[in-house]
Amino acid sequence: MREVDRLTTEEYGFPSLLLMENAAQAASRVICERLGGSVQGSSILVLCGKGNNGGDGAALARILWTQGANVEVCLIGLVSATKGDARTNFEILRKIADRETFEIDQADIALEEISSLEEWMEYDSVNFQSDDPDVIVDAVFGTGLTHALDGVYAEVAAFIHSYGVEPDGPLVVALDIPSGLCADHGNVDGIAPCADVTVTFSAPKPANILPPASRYNGDLAVAEIGSPCELVNRVHSQLYLATKEDAQKWLAATEFTPDSYKFRRGHALLIAGSADYSGAAVLCGDAAIRSGAGMVTIACPESSRASIIARVKPEVMVRGLAETEKGAISEHALDEVAGFVERKISAVAIGSGMSHDEETTRNFVHKVVETRTTPVVIDADGLNALAPFDMIGSSELPLILTPHIGEFKRLLGVEEDIADTVAAAREFAQLHKVILVLKGERPMVVEPSGCVVVNPTGNSGLGKAGNGDTLTGLIAGFVAQAAAIQIGIFETVVAAVYIAGLAGDIAEERYGKRVMTASDVRECFHDALVAVMEESS
Repeated sequence: MREVDRLTTEEYGFPSLLLMENAAQAASRVICERLGGSVQGSSILVLCGKGNNGGDGAALARILWTQGANVEVCLIGLVSATKGDARTNFEILRKIADRETFEIDQADIALEEISSLEEWMEYDSVNFQSDDPDVIVDAVFGTGLTHALDGVYAEVAAFIHSYGVEPDGPLVVALDIPSGLCADHGNVDGIAPCADVTVTFSAPKPANILPPASRYNGDLAVAEIGSPCELVNRVHSQLYLATKEDAQKWLAATEFTPDSYKFRRGHALLIAGSADYSGAAVLCGDAAIRSGAGMVTIACPESSRASIIARVKPEVMVRGLAETEKGAISEHALDEVAGFVERKISAVAIGSGMSHDEETTRNFVHKVVETRTTPVVIDADGLNALAPFDMIGSSELPLILTPHIGEFKRLLGVEEDIADTVAAAREFAQLHKVILVLKGERPMVVEPSGCVVVNPTGNSGLGKAGNGDTLTGLIAGFVAQAAAIQIGIFETVVAAVYIAGLAGDIAEERYGKRVMTASDVRECFHDALVAVMEESS
């Protein structure tokens, strides 16, 4: 984004001071909305650093004052030590604050300069109107910070944080990113304040969307400040945020036409279940049939077939396979599966509830993947059977792997924690030429080229048994539809993960995180699709 700002000025002649003004205007709109439509009479404390983030804060303070707010600005530093556009805005602010007379109905504005830790500790006037401001703005550090805060800055961050954790405290607003976070990754080093809302400019930064740093952002508002879209698209990036437009485009590309029928909507084969985990196959099958696929078949151990038929949706076909004495699928089932695949199967999913304890089951998974003639989604015990992973995918016959972090470590063959999950996921996808869905707090969908798309939908209520099987079913159903009409599989997986997470958010609103189940999430697929398409109209 620093490069985009530079090119906006150099190539388009757009003054950087105007970018700063637009950023401040955007932040003022967010604050006004959060306060019910007006800041008139509100008390607002703006804490600023000496850099451009502080300059954004100074411009914001002036705008809020003109809108009727009582504003106090605390600059951690001296105006004389600021530079460029920030200096311009602080000089304007100081001239306004130094005036002795205002119109009788004019709001108050003040500027304080704090140049040391000792002065900060003595600074006991939190807000010149009251000890408890209505809004605290964090404009101390922006995207340029590369180290943990110390000294006076650490104390200021702790001060902001003390308000941010109060349930009935002031609204805490961070500009671009909460101070103390490094914008370029999701790690948290040292102290950083928690914001209620972060207003970031032009595009999200990694720390806005990658946990654990993203937990400090509160609600994220992305504000356009005048950077040309052409520049944003031109500047190379391999990290993206999924949006509802991604889901909208996929739904439009796969919409039902007057001549649609089951063979044109794709046929998903789900190889799933075992004696101990037949419910996983049911959840996977029910999700797949809700995806819009024309046909869904579950291939399971023969002894589990009756149990699965009794519980799965009647539209889902169930076929029995050769099994082991323990009730898991045996490699002797390969010929049977090959026979199913010849019946116009568009996509295969393998792994949900399969068990991987026996060598014959692991061999079965290997051979299904090695001899595939369609895209294959691999989850759960399918992943465990292939760990550590040494296969190579292809663009013609994509492999879609959907591990959580524990399964991913097994695929990598490591036990230690992964320091940089984005880098590790990208390297794995590039090395093995697979589409990787790394599940977690913020799921990532990674392309074989190394492009990483972070999914913003979903919540911790999805971290319960069965939701992985439900996601696998939805992805398999989406991939079957995409393969049937030959559209992009990566974009398809991005859309599936987005919609599954959105269904989880709807289930949370309806039932609550504690009560919601994987079946509840599946039943919210329809509402998620409606929500996405309504927003596009």
